[in-house]
Amino acid sequence: MKNIKTLIVLSFVTGLFAITDMAAQYGYGYGGYGYPYNNRYGRGQSMVPNGGPTESKKDETPPTAEEIVDAQMPSITEELTLDPFEQAVVRTALVQSVQKKIEIQILELEPLKTKEEFEKIDRNTLEELKMGLPEDKYKAFVALQENSFKADKKKKKKNKKD
Repeated sequence: MKNIKTLIVLSFVTGLFAITDMAAQYGYGYGGYGYPYNNRYGRGQSMVPNGGPTESKKDETPPTAEEIVDAQMPSITEELTLDPFEQAVVRTALVQSVQKKIEIQILELEPLKTKEEFEKIDRNTLEELKMGLPEDKYKAFVALQENSFKADKKKKKKNKKD
C-alpha cells in the first residue's frame, strides 16, 4: 500500500514539472493564455489592427519626371557649372529619359526586357547630351552620372595638434 501512495505522489510531482515546462515552452508562463498579445507590462494588443483613420498610400501620387529632374538639377548645375543654355539641354534630355523610364515601369515588362529598354534610353540620352554639350562638360556629366548624380563633397583636412 505504501508503494502505491509513493508511486502516486511521485507521478503527481513529475506531472507537475512536465506541465510547467510545457507551459513555459509555449509562452503560457507569463500573463496567461496568448502571451504575445497580452503581456503584463502594458496594454494588450489585439489580433485585429486598429480600425482608426489611416492615410492610404494610393492617394499619394508618385513624382513626375519634371519633379525628379528638378530635384537633381541643382547638384548637376553646381558640379558641371552649366550656363542657362546647357542647363536647358541637360534638363530636356533628362526629363525625356525619366519620362520614358516611368512609362516602361508602368508597362511592367519582364526584368530582362526592362533592363534592355533602360539601356537604350540611357544610350539615346547620352547621344543627345553629347551633341548638346561641350566635350569637357559631357565627360564630366558621364562621370557624375556614374556617381549617381551626387555632387562630391570636398572634405577639409584637419590639422592634428600634438
